[in-house]
Amino acid sequence: MADTPSTPLTLERIRADVADCLGEDPADIPVDENLVDHGLDSVRVMALLERWRREHAITADFADLAERPTIDAWAALLGAA
Repeated sequence: MADTPSTPLTLERIRADVADCLGEDPADIPVDENLVDHGLDSVRVMALLERWRREHAITADFADLAERPTIDAWAALLGAA
């Protein structure tokens, strides 16, 4: 059985997770900018997706995230609060 997430999946949580993955400050990553331009690659996208699947029961797949690699698009896709 999956643990209840300690932090709900929100736009800011997605932004913080992406920033952590890239070693940047969340404030330095605009929510509407292409994350590939910030150095996010497919391996990191997969790592983020696996984390969110495990912690938040996300059902999106890699292609969904890769199609629109922005934080605001991901928040809408993932049903973030």
